[in-house]
Order: sequence, then C-alpha cells, then structure tokens
Amino acid sequence: MSNGSFISTTIPYVNARPHLGHALEYVQADCFARFRRLQGGDVFFLTGSDENSLKNVLAAEAEGISTRELVDRNVVYFEQLTEQLGMSQDDFIRTSVDRRHIEGASRVWELIAANGDIYKKTYEGLYCVGCEQFYTPAELVDGKCPEHLVPPELVSEENYFFRLSRYQNQLLDALKSGALQIVPTSRYNEVVSFVESGLEDISVSRSTERARGWGIPVPGDPSQVIYVWIDALTNYITALGWVDGDEKYRRFWEDAESRVHVLGKGVTRFHAVYWPAMLMSAGLPLPTKTVVHGYITANGRKLSKSLGNVVDPVAMVEKYGLDAVRYALLADISPFEDGDFNEERLVQRYTTDLANGLGNLVSRVASMIGRYRDGTIPQAAGERTDQDEQLARQAAESVEGVVAAMGRYDHREALAHVGDLIRASNSYVDGNAPWHLAKAAKAGDEAASARMDTVFLYLTGAIRQVGLLLLPFLPASAEKILATIGEESRRLGDPGDWLEGLPGRTMVKPEPIFPRMDVLD
Repeated sequence: MSNGSFISTTIPYVNARPHLGHALEYVQADCFARFRRLQGGDVFFLTGSDENSLKNVLAAEAEGISTRELVDRNVVYFEQLTEQLGMSQDDFIRTSVDRRHIEGASRVWELIAANGDIYKKTYEGLYCVGCEQFYTPAELVDGKCPEHLVPPELVSEENYFFRLSRYQNQLLDALKSGALQIVPTSRYNEVVSFVESGLEDISVSRSTERARGWGIPVPGDPSQVIYVWIDALTNYITALGWVDGDEKYRRFWEDAESRVHVLGKGVTRFHAVYWPAMLMSAGLPLPTKTVVHGYITANGRKLSKSLGNVVDPVAMVEKYGLDAVRYALLADISPFEDGDFNEERLVQRYTTDLANGLGNLVSRVASMIGRYRDGTIPQAAGERTDQDEQLARQAAESVEGVVAAMGRYDHREALAHVGDLIRASNSYVDGNAPWHLAKAAKAGDEAASARMDTVFLYLTGAIRQVGLLLLPFLPASAEKILATIGEESRRLGDPGDWLEGLPGRTMVKPEPIFPRMDVLD
C-alpha cells in the first residue's frame, strides 16, 4: 500500500458555538483533502475539538454548569457544522474523552521528559486566557492582548517548562532546508525571524488548582495538568492511534509523503515552532508543511467570540445554501490574508458565477442535446475549427492552472481557473449558435449537422472537466454536474483525455443545480 497524506484543521476551543472563521478553515482543509483524493492520493483528513483549555472552564463557570456539561453540549455544534459544510473528514477527535488522546498526550510528555527537556520552576507572567499564552509587556498593544484586546492577568505559580531554547538551531535548519515548510512566504519569514531572535523556554503545565481540576494530569504529579498546547497539539498523532502502534500512524504520519496542518495566523507560532520542537524532543517526525490563513473580518475586525461580532455559519448555510457559502469562502476570501465577509457579495458571486454562469451552461447544453440529438452525446465530425482548438486549450490550461494553484494551496486562484473554462464554454455556445446549426441541419445541410455534433461533444467535454475540477470545492453540485453526462470517474486524468468515452452517452437535463436568489433577505 502506498504512503498516505495527512491533512488537518486545528482543533477549536468549544467554549461557545462555532463562527464563520471556523467554517473558513474547515472548507479550506476540506478542499485540500478532496483535491489530493481527486489526484488519486490516499488521504487522512482530521479535525476535532480542544476541550481541556482554561477557556472552557471559565465559560462553564460563567454559565453555572460543569465543564463536562459545557464541552459535551458545545462539541455537538462543531460536529454538526462539519456535516452542514459537507466536510469529508476521516475522524473527529475529542481531547477530553478519547482514550487514545489522553494516553498519547501523557506518553509524549514522558518522552520529552526522558530526553531531559522538562524541568520545574516558579514563574510569573502576563497570561491571556483567550490565547492560552503568556505575553511579554513588549508584545502587548496598549497593555492589552493583541488578539483579544483585553488586559492579560498576572499569573504567578510553579510550573513545568519545556527546553524550547535547546531546539533553536534544529528548528532553523528544518525551516531553511525546506524540511518544515510554511505557506505563505510572509508567514515563513515571520517564523524564521522569531526563531532567529532567540527562543526562551515555555511553560507546559499549569496548577490543577488554577485549572479547577480540569485537564490531563502531568505524569507523576497530579498537582499539575498538561498545558493545553502540549495536550492539544498531540491530537495530530494521537488520532492516528500512535500510542497503540496503529498502522494508520505509520501510513499517515511516520512514512507519509506529506503531513499538512491548516491553521489561522494567530496560532502559527505554536504549530511552526513549539510543536516541531516538541516532536524533535520526543524523536518523532515533523509536519512537512503548515498552511496559514488570515482571519475573516467584519468591518476590518477579526470575527471572534470574545469580541462579540461573530457570523453564524449555520445561519448562512440555512439562508443561502451550502454551495453559496462554500463558494464565497473559497472563491472570494484570500487563502492567506484577512478577508472581509459580505452577504451582498456572496449573493452576487453566486448569481453571476454559479447560477448564471455554470448552471445556465449545463442546462442549455443538456436542453439542446435533448432537443436536437435525442439526449445522446454525439461523436465529433468534420474539421476542427479555431474555436474548437481554443476551447480545448482552455480546458487543458484550466486543469493545469488548478493543479498548480492547489499545489500552492491557493483555492481562490484555482477557482478562478475553473471560472475561465466556464466563461470560455459559454462564449463557445454563443459563437457557434447550435440553434442556428440545428435549423440548417433540419433543412438538409449536412455540414451544419456535423458541426453541431462537434460543438456538443466539445461542450460536454468542458462540462466534464468543470465537474471534476469542482469536486473539491462544491462536491454536491459537482456530483450533479457529472451525473448529467454519466461520468463515473472521480479522478483527475490527463487533460488530453477530456473527450474520451463521451460519445454515445445520454445527457440528462437536471433540476436547477444552482437555484437563483432573487431577493437578498
């Protein structure tokens, strides 16, 4: 069996319901996983929930309920969101209840400790609960956490520390050699600069008293619980059954051809510095790539539960439909920088690109083949024209463009290449006017009849390519598009085979694939 590919989202805190920022990361990672499968790859796609954080404890206290009650209730919202967004994850791990995780996180701690990289000392620092992170005064903005815009609390206690400083040179070697890649380059530069500025050891536990007894106990010291970042980050290997010696761990991590984390810019340091250093200490393979996205903003501000300006992704799906939401997130929002979410733009892009552009194309072609060729896709006849060659080139260029863009994890550029083929196909319809060819053919013009056959074959070939290319982005609609031409393949083949096997198939006109939104409520 060939080696696999691992792709993960981060695991969010479950102190409240999910917001649109979670949906962005979910659909980004989902389209990367689906595209790798489209290329024939063996993929393990992971998501889950971070349940052992102090944020969850404090949220439960504020509601007057137990932490267990809060996380068990709220995790359901995240699990449901993955279903509502059409996600294709292979597992959803819960860090407070999964035995494989609790035992695995403890085992990672033991390996790091056995390597001499954990020690205990008294520490005082400025701590932001929202970030689960200590800050230096220089890192604050007007005395406030730069992420949550609230003053951190002064915390003084005895904790265990990880010797992060020991791994500065090894981390730089991994980063500069390309063994550990960070996308985009701007984030890579930030991480390299941070590491080069000098690494300090970090706290990796907190007192059981301050954690209110919630969390995974430090092995051999029940007065401390494992700090959320050692705990949470290990989910990427514990979900693969690492502690049990599961074959999935070997195939999708130890011997994997790629190990990819998709994450927001606010947790870059934890994934690109702390996590690799911990793996180095434990003697385990590093991730091969971290893909860092920006935030979805509202009026230029990060969508955040703490800031109270969240957009409910479930409400968006219920209002506009899954395709509109996935398309808005993947075609309109930058994969790497902050992007502002706008409902009017969502409706406009959906209407222009999907309903009027793609949906109209599939409907028109299916209707004409049904009317003029009894629903059967014909074989090409006669000499190829410049228009035919142009459409063939665009079909090939779109496939190549999507492959290249997704190799850079740029879903927005990839969908732009799909849009190029849709527009070229609609122009091809208008330029060849099959309805005029049908009229001439009915009057006995054999050349017109032959020309119409070629036009229909080329259009169904383009529709096939569009359907395949859209499978990672709009999977449900892409399946409907492929069903109209009886396409059974779910693999991206050679662009030169785009017409292969189509003649003789029946093309069925579907119900509207992208129903129109006439009014923005």
